[in-house]
Amino acid sequence: MTTLRIGVALPDPPFNAMPGHGGLDIDVMTALGEVLAEDIEFVTYDGAEFDGIFDRLVAGDYDCVISGITATPERGQKVAFLPPYVICGQALAVDTARLPGVRSADDLAGLTVGAQRGSTSETLAREMVDTGKAAHLKLYDYGAVATAIADLVAGSCDALVKLGPALTELVKDVPDVEVVAQGLSVEDIAIAVNPSDQRLLARLQVAQAELEENGTLQKIRRAWLGKPYVDQSLGAL
Repeated sequence: MTTLRIGVALPDPPFNAMPGHGGLDIDVMTALGEVLAEDIEFVTYDGAEFDGIFDRLVAGDYDCVISGITATPERGQKVAFLPPYVICGQALAVDTARLPGVRSADDLAGLTVGAQRGSTSETLAREMVDTGKAAHLKLYDYGAVATAIADLVAGSCDALVKLGPALTELVKDVPDVEVVAQGLSVEDIAIAVNPSDQRLLARLQVAQAELEENGTLQKIRRAWLGKPYVDQSLGAL
């Protein structure tokens, strides 16, 4: 039995870094390892910009990467993606006690919107600024999401964009900070593999299909997201 090195970017609950260091992605990859009869070693990515994790994958530091990753055409030019195991969207959180009038992305005029550097959240937040929906963009190193939440409370950032499941988990216990808008995009969340390793890519594709067929992935999604469906926004398998 060999060991697969799995790159993960922390923290990103409920995908990872949940109490006991678990999460949806940890369970998904562990289940895949069992199907493949491979040991799994999770290796923490410590870069400031999320997209750097793909450079590390291509360089051979990891065998694959799972971290609530959106499969985009740009990323697909560098790495190979499995079919999505979750489909969700970006969301928006604000301190509703300080900014009670902000209930959607259309209410951000004159305000500062924050996002994690190198993420698809940054892409959406930058579009908000470029189109005049928001006034300023504030970027945070990927591992500094706790700082972003603290800035929402302190008022040095007015709104934060992040994938809905993660943003909901991050702010659920923060007084007055609420997710005010969901489904700002449609994101295919998928495992990334070095395209030079076609054998591993094929094995993972077969294993993932088996886990969908036997209901394992449905159980994992229900446990961490509350719904068993691949598409969390539409409620369809």
